[in-house]
Amino acid sequence: MGCFFSRRRKPPQGGQQREQQREQQGQDGAAGEQKAPQYSWDQRAKIDPKDYTFSGLKNETVGRLPGKVAGQQFVIQDCENCSIYIFDHSATITIDDCVNCQIFLGPVKGSVFFRDCKDCKCIVACQQFRTRDCRKLEVFLCCATQPIIESSTGMKFGCFQYYYPELALQFKDAGLSIFNNTWSNIHDFTPVSGENNWGLLPETAVVQDYVPLPSSEELKAVRISTDATKSIIPITRGRRQKSSDESCLAVFFAGDYTTANARKLIDEMSGKGFQLVQTKEVLMKAEDARRVFQQCASEFIPLLEKGPVVALEFNGDGAVEGCQSTINEVFSGTKVFVSESKASASQDVDNFYNFADMQMGM
Repeated sequence: MGCFFSRRRKPPQGGQQREQQREQQGQDGAAGEQKAPQYSWDQRAKIDPKDYTFSGLKNETVGRLPGKVAGQQFVIQDCENCSIYIFDHSATITIDDCVNCQIFLGPVKGSVFFRDCKDCKCIVACQQFRTRDCRKLEVFLCCATQPIIESSTGMKFGCFQYYYPELALQFKDAGLSIFNNTWSNIHDFTPVSGENNWGLLPETAVVQDYVPLPSSEELKAVRISTDATKSIIPITRGRRQKSSDESCLAVFFAGDYTTANARKLIDEMSGKGFQLVQTKEVLMKAEDARRVFQQCASEFIPLLEKGPVVALEFNGDGAVEGCQSTINEVFSGTKVFVSESKASASQDVDNFYNFADMQMGM
């Protein structure tokens, strides 16, 4: 085998001078060139994962103020005896190997996943909630889909109950409806015959007894209330036993004041001693309306094009009459579906929530 050597060809006479001139011109041209164009994605602030992680903490109070997470993913891991507060919306949050912690998680657009945690008390709002290999978690929950536990024991759940001024907008930024909360509809992937891996917190449970307000000066700036009447999420009974065999369905249709009207009715009915069992915000089609509203459907079908409806189930003796009178007095100029009688109300509730569960894939 031979070796090949390349030899630069000697330029012809006079060519060497021209080549030097071209090289000089190239250098001058490069010096005069403008800077490379700048694009918007080049100017974005760089994300430092450490700003979105709490790891290896012990006996500390830490958190993030409103606007500091802004829809990013967050990780909490290997923390012990800590109080942790995320006062902002986020994409997803994973909580791994935490022991004896108190945790508040503002609205999460995607999933919240607890793994290998024990003896923690939490307040959580999310699209999806899941635990695996956890023990003794007590959670005040708002979850848009069915919460799932797997290989977990001693789990207790209550309805999300919290307020601070930025929270309502954070729910919108996370794409979560305050009326879609299946906090008590738990699915256990790994049930044990003769045992129950989960239950409900006492109705008298006080949120601050489980997750105290933050003690650090920085986090005290968040104006928090755990008063049930101020909670962003309406407090529902969920799957607790109903106090009466009479329920009533009320449905508000999309408009400028749908949320305000629904909350006003909740306040009025609660003030009269009736209990809010469940709420739902969902889109309906004409065929859905015919199935749910039956003979009244034609009156409401034109309203469905404006957006989702908000449905409320109230319970208590005289709930139908109480709801009808309240709507006539307070919402006289607003189109609202209300159960006509005690006899039809139970079917109204079943028709609507069966449809809503199918619509939302429950």
